[in-house]
Amino acid sequence: MATTTEHTHPPKPSFYKSDRKPVWCAGCGDYGVLNSIFSALARIEVDPNNLVVTSGIGCSSRMPGFIKAYGFHGAHGRALPVAVGVKVANPELEVLVVGGDGDGFSIGGGHVAHVCRRNVDMTYIVMDNQIYGLTKGQTSPTSEPGTVTKASPYGTVEAAIQPVALMLSYGATYVARGYSSQPKELAELIERGIRHKGFSFIHVLSPCVTFNKAVGYDYFGSHSAPIPKNHKLDDLYGAIRMTGDPPDTFYLGVFYEVQRPTYGEQVYKDGRRPDPAPPIDTERIIQRYS
Repeated sequence: MATTTEHTHPPKPSFYKSDRKPVWCAGCGDYGVLNSIFSALARIEVDPNNLVVTSGIGCSSRMPGFIKAYGFHGAHGRALPVAVGVKVANPELEVLVVGGDGDGFSIGGGHVAHVCRRNVDMTYIVMDNQIYGLTKGQTSPTSEPGTVTKASPYGTVEAAIQPVALMLSYGATYVARGYSSQPKELAELIERGIRHKGFSFIHVLSPCVTFNKAVGYDYFGSHSAPIPKNHKLDDLYGAIRMTGDPPDTFYLGVFYEVQRPTYGEQVYKDGRRPDPAPPIDTERIIQRYS
């Protein structure tokens, strides 16, 4: 892990703020997430010149502009493919992916499984408010049945997905959940996720105070609880059970953490991609299709 330059050592969380000011609604949970990210980066002493933050589209996906780092604001749902390309092209970079529940699990849902199974060494933070906030309040994949919006005036009849359960079943090697109103605990989860070698997923309860007032701080606060202390981090099936038992509880903390070879470790042997056998005749291929 690279460290910051001497004149900023030890860095403060504010060191990672860019010149751009967040433009979220007052009270948005994403402010707490952003500050937790600043704290985590400061604890690890990440060099901004070695940090890349990618996102898709949505309120939370504006975040790369607020962090002192290389940022890529991509197309809707494409934050993960961009991040994989960055990490494979330069494995030395620290890659952080940020986005919302709609961006990650609707149009972007098809990418999630493959990043998990490949165990790409990067950290994915999803801010879940159970609504599409940027487009003024439509139901998202995590909206509970019965949610009433302008686009679903009779209440949605679709079942809500469980992001943590999905990530566990897809094979993510670090899976956690935090809450934006608990920035200290959330920063610790993010720090641990960044330090983890492999694909890290952090599900964050991050209320939208403008377009989803029914599922706000009071709701998440009364429905959340810490993960039981006797839970073993390598107990996959125990972790999966906690995503729905009891059904109205959001457990907070680390659900699962194991080690297995990362995608980069398997692709780059001894720090480089091994030569194919037999060698690829690129000139012949070019001539054939010219």
